[in-house]
Amino acid sequence: MTIRACVLGTALSLFTLASHAESSGALAVASASFTDGGVIALEQVGPDPGCGSGGERTPQVSWSNLPEGTRSVALVMFDPDGGKGLGVVHWVAYNIDSEHGSLEEGIAGQTTQAVTVGRNSRGMMTYRGPCPPAGDNPHHYALTLIATDLAPGSLVEGLDRQGLMDALKDHALGGQSIVGRYGH
Repeated sequence: MTIRACVLGTALSLFTLASHAESSGALAVASASFTDGGVIALEQVGPDPGCGSGGERTPQVSWSNLPEGTRSVALVMFDPDGGKGLGVVHWVAYNIDSEHGSLEEGIAGQTTQAVTVGRNSRGMMTYRGPCPPAGDNPHHYALTLIATDLAPGSLVEGLDRQGLMDALKDHALGGQSIVGRYGH
C-alpha cells in the first residue's frame, strides 16, 4: 500500500468517525452571541472604556443532546490567557434546569429563580465581561457547559469555579465547550 493510499484511508476513517459522532447525538453547546472560534461581540464585553465600552451582557447559550439522566446544567466562562497566564473566571452559573434548552442573552448575569450565579475571579456574584489589556493578543474565552444529575436548585449559592467543580464531582455526566476570542 502506498503512503498516499494510507493517508486517504486514514482521512476517510476520521471522516466516518466524525460523521458518526454528529449523527449519534453527541452533547452540543452553541451560542447565538458568538461562534466557536469567532469574535465575542461588544454586547458581552466589559463596560469599562479600557475594555471597549461593552454592554456586559451574558451570552446566549443553548444545548442539546444531553446525556441520559441530566437534570441540570452548569456554565463556566474562563479566560486561560488572563491573569498573567493564571486565568480569569468571568462567569459561573448553575442550578439551571436542563429542560430549558437555552438561556437568552443578557438574562443570567445575576441570580434569579432560573439560574444561580456564582463568584467570578473578583469574588463578585455576577457576570464579568471580557476585558483583556489593550494591546494583548486576543484572549480566548472558553464557555463550558456541564450536564449534571443534580436537581435544579440543589447547589448552594456563592460557589466559585473550584467550589462548583468540587460539588459536581461524581455528578457530572458530560461537558462541551465553545471558545470565543476578544482583544482590542
